[in-house]
Amino acid sequence: MTQTLDITDRTRLRRSHERGHFDRETINAILDAQPMCSVGYVIDMKPYVTPTLQWREGNHVYWHGSSASRALRNSRDAEVCLTVSILDGFVMARSGMHHSVNSRSVMLFGRAFKVEDPAEKHAKLARFVNGLFPGRYEGLREEHAQDLKATTLLGMEIAEGSAKIRTGPPKDEEADYELPIWAGVIPVTTTVGTPEPDPRNLPGVEMPEHIRKFRL
Repeated sequence: MTQTLDITDRTRLRRSHERGHFDRETINAILDAQPMCSVGYVIDMKPYVTPTLQWREGNHVYWHGSSASRALRNSRDAEVCLTVSILDGFVMARSGMHHSVNSRSVMLFGRAFKVEDPAEKHAKLARFVNGLFPGRYEGLREEHAQDLKATTLLGMEIAEGSAKIRTGPPKDEEADYELPIWAGVIPVTTTVGTPEPDPRNLPGVEMPEHIRKFRL
């Protein structure tokens, strides 16, 4: 049975209701497809938004950063808003009003918590790296205690939020379809380029399989 998040006053769509999705399958798919996110929070009654990387484990989403980060220090046990967006295309309509974008996005609300236990933190950070590059973490040098101390790991339950998706051609006013104006969609995709070796790589160190075959 499909699981859905409860619709709240913060998550219900005021417009374009048909683009809203509250099922976990859709929300999870967008989170898993785009590691880049933005986290919004409030410090001293002022709003801030920080870009970072996120990853999902079950019904929780995690992000990390420097232990010296004011953003992360103030996000612990605080209400935050995490968003992920994927641009799929520019929608070219017959009027400026109806130009749009095809996109997939998720907005989550919740209270952030800090992962305190060093073993749990280590395991989650390893899963984060291996989630993007399978098998890479095991080939890295062993983490120093200071590495973990210098890293803050925050998480949030996926309990309140929604996805918003737009697909398809432009939706013009009926009369405008008679105008001799080109309309359609310019697709947008994210591509992965050829890996560039560090010039300080030791001689004979070959590019591993998880780098050669990396795909988002």
